[in-house]
This record gives sequence, C-alpha cells and structure tokens, in this order.
Amino acid sequence: MNMGYQYEFSSALTNAEQPCPAQFKTWNGSDSSSRFAVYRNNVISSLINALADNFPVVMQLVGDEFFKAMANIFVREFPPQTRILAYYGAGLARFIEAFPPAQGLPYLADVARLEFARIQAYHSADVVALGPEQIGRILGQPEALERMSFSLHPSLTVLNSRHAIVSLWAAHQGHIDIAKVNPNTPEHALILRNRMEVEVLQISAAAAAFLGALMDRQPLAEATEYAIACEPEFDLTPLLAHLIQTGAITRYSLSNSAV
Repeated sequence: MNMGYQYEFSSALTNAEQPCPAQFKTWNGSDSSSRFAVYRNNVISSLINALADNFPVVMQLVGDEFFKAMANIFVREFPPQTRILAYYGAGLARFIEAFPPAQGLPYLADVARLEFARIQAYHSADVVALGPEQIGRILGQPEALERMSFSLHPSLTVLNSRHAIVSLWAAHQGHIDIAKVNPNTPEHALILRNRMEVEVLQISAAAAAFLGALMDRQPLAEATEYAIACEPEFDLTPLLAHLIQTGAITRYSLSNSAV
C-alpha cells in the first residue's frame, strides 16, 4: 500500500464527504462503497467510545447524547495521530472552548484538561525519587537554598482554573454532593501519580504558585517567595511533606551540578 493511498484511505475514514477510495475492493466483488461506509461508521464509533472512556466526567456533565454529538464532530476534524487511543483527545479542551453549543458551560474545557492530565499522569515515565533522608540532607544546607532547585516527577501537573474543576470531578467520583458545588469558584488542581494511583487534589493558589515556580526551574527560595506573595500565611511544610511522601521530587540541582 503506497503512502498516497494510505493518506486517501485514512482521510476518507473520518470524512463522510469523501468517496470510497478507488483502490478499495471487496474480496467477493460486492459494492465497495457500502462496505466502506459500514467500516467508516465502525471507526467513528470506536473513536467516539475512546473519547467517552478518556473523558467520563465531561460526558456526565453534558449527557451521553450531547457528548457523542460533540465527539462525532471532533473525531472528524481531529482524527488520532497515533494508534494508542489511551492518549486520544489531547485537543478536546481547546475544541470545547470554541464549540458554540458548549458555551453555556464555561468550566467544561478545564474539566477536560483535568481528565487528560490524569491520563498523562497515569502513563508517565517511572522516575526514581529522592528519599526522605536525601531530601533532609539537602534541606539541611540553608546557605544553598537560594541556588537550589528541584525537579518534579513527570506525572505532576498543576492546573489553575477560574472554575471548580476539582470539586466537579470529585462530585462525579461520589466524594462530594454536586448540589453543593458552585462551578464558578476558582480552584487549583494538583494531579500526581502516587505509586499506581493518580491523585487529584485541590490546592491553594499559593501552593499552585510554588509548584509552578519549581516546574519553571526556579530556586526553592524564590518559589517560596512567590507563594508567600500570593498568600502571606503560606506554610510550605505540609505541601513539601506530601511531595516527599508521594515520590514527587526526583532530583535537585545546585549551581551547575545536579543529583
């Protein structure tokens, strides 16, 4: 199968306006167009189902019918670029933001971002973390704190939203009553794989600022200053303890050296 035909075939699978590829033949000589149409419908359905599996809370928020109609359009405009469907839907959040029927649910795109961040966290690389003893020795060098930075686990993501994305997600896990959730409350999410489980935690704006600075390779002292500027009463201890307990700190660097 040449590359031109491969492109024609794959393009026609998600575009109902394109005809059946001319080279497509059935084994028994039956009508190739009708057979291809059945195959196309099966492919579209499988991609919609993959999105439903990857974004269950988004689907619950809008209902099955709305989600499948939206997914049907997304699939045709943005077919997968890899055969690994566990990662399918990276662009769904941006699509939702521009999808007119979803404009009445301004929080929906950020919920999609949270769900995709969970997928990425689950499938992220395994990286050996620094142990509590190592980190204790590192933090015992107060003279080096201004030049010290941490590397965080690749599963770790921070999402800042103008909407209650953590509460909406938690409500659909049965953790809280959705009737008590105000979707318009800003929330900050920490997504992190803790061993084999992916955690979704609501954190303060100060904690989000601290983690964001670390992810930007800012020194520990400077990251702490960002957090305190956001929240003068910010206490680093519980957040740092959680990062250590979950194995989220993987390396530290000091000047031009790294461990």
